[in-house]
Amino acid sequence: MQFIDEATIHVKAGDGGDGSAAMRREDNVPRGGPSGGDGGDGGSVILVADIQLGTLLDFRYKRHYKAPRGENGRNKDQYGAAGEDLVLRVPVGTVVTDEATGDLVADLDTDGVRAVVAQGGKGGKGNIHFKTPWNQAPRTAEPGTPGEQRALRLELKLLADVGLLGFPNVGKSTFIASVSRARPKIADYPFTTLVPNLGVVRLSDERSFVIADIPGLIEGAAEGAGLGHQFLRHVERCRALLHIVEDTFTAGPERAPLADLDVINGELTRYAPELADTPQVVVLNKLDAGTQHGTVEELKAQFAERGIELLTMSAATGEGVQEVLEALWRVISVKPRSRPA
Repeated sequence: MQFIDEATIHVKAGDGGDGSAAMRREDNVPRGGPSGGDGGDGGSVILVADIQLGTLLDFRYKRHYKAPRGENGRNKDQYGAAGEDLVLRVPVGTVVTDEATGDLVADLDTDGVRAVVAQGGKGGKGNIHFKTPWNQAPRTAEPGTPGEQRALRLELKLLADVGLLGFPNVGKSTFIASVSRARPKIADYPFTTLVPNLGVVRLSDERSFVIADIPGLIEGAAEGAGLGHQFLRHVERCRALLHIVEDTFTAGPERAPLADLDVINGELTRYAPELADTPQVVVLNKLDAGTQHGTVEELKAQFAERGIELLTMSAATGEGVQEVLEALWRVISVKPRSRPA
């Protein structure tokens, strides 16, 4: 299954049925008068959040959706049937915006929540409504009104408690694989992760939280470098960010933990300034591989000068991992999930 987190669709609600201008024509009913019924209302287009879905893939292959129109009114005071609503299911966390104006239409962040994104047209009135003492045989009926139509942009923003940040190949995938049942691709070259991975972390005392591995962040990501801002949207809802840095010789002499931290945080701020307020836990990974810019204690001192506590771990061996998870829990247990527009 491909992971598709954005799509553009066109929706058209059903038109309302026309009212009827029929006159009663029956034996033994002299001067029967008007008998035209109302047209039925058109069906609306409704989006429903479904926790069983995890991708917008279906909307990549079918982009046009149209709800049925209402039936026209008929004679003998018969009203036309209303068109059925067209219900489209989307993953929880889908944000819907109007493609033309950019206005927010709906934020479907809870399982089962519904949003009418195109309202069906109203059925027209039949001539039975236009009979008056001075007009006993009206020939007037109303047409149905057209249903709404619009182009919509769908964006899936993952609902994770913790988002993993860091340069490619710092060990994010290894970490999420070690603390959850997520099984991302792990290799010793950059950009092995091409889609966000979700995992459920279970701690003692029945505590648990959802963690997301956000791929492809490098310098210039907010402007489209690497995998660009294609996946930055997935950190917007997180209650905390786990920023993983490394100081191994394989990272290269031009890389340093504090500099890496500044680069990624700079990209976050350029993408969405409010992300600067999201709490971060910073951890030095790959303890088992050594350091190239001083000892671990010296690195901790550098971060402490900036008011940042640097935790340490080795995701590959498990050393320090539990302490990192407990630090994350202390943060997310006191901070509600944000709801960005």
